[in-house]
Amino acid sequence: MSLLHIRPAILHSYCRHQVRHRDYPAIIASAKDSVRGTYVQGLTDGDVYRLDIFEGEEYQRREVRARILDIEGDEDGNGNVEGEEVKADTYIWVAGEDQLEEGEWDFAEFRRTKLENWVDRRDEYDEVDEAVKGQGDDPTGGRGLNGKITETLDNKQEDVFFKNAV
Repeated sequence: MSLLHIRPAILHSYCRHQVRHRDYPAIIASAKDSVRGTYVQGLTDGDVYRLDIFEGEEYQRREVRARILDIEGDEDGNGNVEGEEVKADTYIWVAGEDQLEEGEWDFAEFRRTKLENWVDRRDEYDEVDEAVKGQGDDPTGGRGLNGKITETLDNKQEDVFFKNAV
């Protein structure tokens, strides 16, 4: 049984852009735009710790105000019905807007062409993961299966294990 409660939400006054030479997006303040996403309740401190590591120094976790979507419209937001306003934490891009593409990040395009780089199917993609690891230019920015973030988490878990074993 999951302790997470996940609902669609919208964050006004922000825009999502693709990070240059990466698969993933970043959000930045933009008075005239909005970003649709999810509002997740029930994360543990450990979950947030892992998200902080995953997002890295390019992002900063900040408290924002979002609105729950009682009804989700189409991808352009037509038909959205907004409900209650909630406080939420999100990761804001702080590594410089010069690192971002001009246009808005396209989630549908990501799903079609890049999602497979992010899915944890170790048995099916071992050869692909090894090839990506050996290329040096990781489009997941270290966030993929064999990236520096996974390695950092593994090392920290090992450190905690040995610290607790003593």
